[in-house]
Amino acid sequence: MTSNAPDAVLHASPAASGGDPFIEQPVAYDAILLAGFGGPEGQDEVIPFLRNVTRGRGIPDERLELVAHHYRAFGGVSPINGQNRALKAALEAELAARSIDLPVYWGNRNWAPYLEDAVAEAAANDDTTLLAFATSAYSSFSSCRQYREDFSRVLDGTPYDGVVTIDKIRPFYDHPGFVQAFIDGVHDAVAGFLADGVQAESIQVLFSTHSIPEADALRSGSRDVEWGPGGAYAAQHEAVAAWVMDRVAQLEPAAASVPWELVFQSRSGPASQPWLEPDVCDVIGELPSRGSQAVIVVPVGFMSDHMEVLWDLDTEAKEAAEQNGLRFVRTPTPGVSPAFVAGIVDLIQERLEGRPNADRTRVASVGGSFDVCRPGCCENVRAGFKRAAAGVAP
Repeated sequence: MTSNAPDAVLHASPAASGGDPFIEQPVAYDAILLAGFGGPEGQDEVIPFLRNVTRGRGIPDERLELVAHHYRAFGGVSPINGQNRALKAALEAELAARSIDLPVYWGNRNWAPYLEDAVAEAAANDDTTLLAFATSAYSSFSSCRQYREDFSRVLDGTPYDGVVTIDKIRPFYDHPGFVQAFIDGVHDAVAGFLADGVQAESIQVLFSTHSIPEADALRSGSRDVEWGPGGAYAAQHEAVAAWVMDRVAQLEPAAASVPWELVFQSRSGPASQPWLEPDVCDVIGELPSRGSQAVIVVPVGFMSDHMEVLWDLDTEAKEAAEQNGLRFVRTPTPGVSPAFVAGIVDLIQERLEGRPNADRTRVASVGGSFDVCRPGCCENVRAGFKRAAAGVAP
């Protein structure tokens, strides 16, 4: 059974069980576990799904319905499961093209197919040494540690406890395969506005990501690093945004004069709880007074076109731009672009080969992309530390 020692790495492969931040020895993984958030696929599933997302918080269905209308506007179907099906197929094709014989199992945190089902299927096939790819790039409770808690939850006290191990691919915000889609999108949008006669100084780029509580942001990432007021979460996003703008300026020199900033969206907490700001729509409302004529919104916090992208950006942010007389472009997410899919398989190969950390490909890195998460990282202030795989306890 799994050790309860305070320094244990729960449910880890032998190579990761010692707690080293980087696993620099080859590991013979049996399979890849694609870990998703999940989403409803019909009107009848919307409220049950939202109950799963908010479990333990005592939110009544009447309040959940305020969010449900986002899904109902799209027939009750979140795009996220379809996107993960496409990603699974793309990963399987890329792995096969590189002669990497690893199956891909897919399980979600909040809706079918669930992580429990994926682990059971893997174990039934004698695939017990799993490497998980969680579909979120940055360091925070909701984008990293909560997945690790889920891995522990689906193994603790089950027939798979002590049989199945789950390691996790590092946060991949700084991998070029993830960043490339944002570079391409911003370059195309800036070039398009410039060709239409909009001056560079009148174009505003807004890099948007999901807001999280300030207290959680402060605790994101390793406690050994002084990240600043937004923790690792904000620092990593800022680094990606700066890298993107620098590369766009190399491709389009006039873009060096284009202003940009990091903004936030999709907050869901009570008004009394401070969340990361400013809000994307609030900033759009200020742009005319700054002399802006066009706005480019970059969903830098999102791997694919989630509901938050389709509703909060393509609907609400676009409407805010129209109301303020601004031209509007929302750039693409990585999705299943060839560069991104190849980048994920590069991350898998890092672990299969035990590639030394010094030899790994990174851009825009401010640190924090560990193979084994450090003690106390990404604490959930409201719930404290729960058992979590793929990291040194707590």
